[in-house]
Amino acid sequence: MEANRRRGPFRYTFPFSLVLLLAVWLSSMAIGVADTTWSDVWRALFSNEQGKQLDVIRELRLPRETAAAFVGAGLAVAGAIMQGMTRNPLADPGLLGLTAGANAALAITMACFPSAHYLSITVACLLGAAAGAGMVFGIGAARKGGFSPLRIVLAGSAISALLFAVAEGVGLYFHISKDVSMWTSGGVAGTSWKQLSVIIPLIVIGLAIAVRYSRQLTILSLSEDVAVGVGQNTAIVKAWLFLAIFLLTGASVAIAGNITFIGLMIPHLVRAIAGADYRFIIPLSATVGAAGMVGADTAARTVNAPFETPVAAIIAVIGLPFFLFVVRKKGRGFE
Repeated sequence: MEANRRRGPFRYTFPFSLVLLLAVWLSSMAIGVADTTWSDVWRALFSNEQGKQLDVIRELRLPRETAAAFVGAGLAVAGAIMQGMTRNPLADPGLLGLTAGANAALAITMACFPSAHYLSITVACLLGAAAGAGMVFGIGAARKGGFSPLRIVLAGSAISALLFAVAEGVGLYFHISKDVSMWTSGGVAGTSWKQLSVIIPLIVIGLAIAVRYSRQLTILSLSEDVAVGVGQNTAIVKAWLFLAIFLLTGASVAIAGNITFIGLMIPHLVRAIAGADYRFIIPLSATVGAAGMVGADTAARTVNAPFETPVAAIIAVIGLPFFLFVVRKKGRGFE
């Protein structure tokens, strides 16, 4: 009954979220320090004309805001999966050590290979994210009984603290703290199509896995005993969902740095609209997360123009009060 009641509104909320995303994304093409118009946006996207304004849109804003959309979608869906699997309303993608692992890998790569290409750094961040997640899962499964939400949270917190300390230590020892900090401040400025050609397929694969296992995630979010009782192979489902989290978070962190709160806020907002069914939460989180990240990046470019504000700071200004609100409610909105 619950799914049927939500199915009608979803027919309207999901198309509306797509329209919202398209509107925010197109607006980001027209807004900025450079004097561009809607006509310039149209010509840049649908013609072969040349010009300074058109080059700004094609070469700077288009790849940047496309990256912002995919990063927002990836982090939001990863957060939704984390909250569903752990049944923890405060869970976010950083919980698995992915962000800290990518951060440590970045610092080590910069220290050992000062002339490393950005694409090499991206690959190193992905490997670091995988290593961080592997350490968390290894500790979480070390004791008899396998994984548990509490054990994953504790292991993630401990490993994240360790890896962030490693990154800080490497940065200080090799005098590259400034370079590392510029990346970890978060943002998609300077994103190129070559980087997107690597990152976008990973995020798309992660989103596809999330959608494929959204029904199983709904059952798993109720109780693991319920999932086992209906015949679900929870080990396989968790393995696929963990893979989706790794792909979504690892790729997003590799291109945008340490962007927090997107994975915490968006699933909560979406859950108020879509209910508890992850068949609806997952696609709505993707579109709303993409629109939110594009909007935040546009604000970062314009709020203190011609200077740029870190997009992570923009998101934190909104995310911290939201986090405190969720804590005050003690997760009641999650149920």
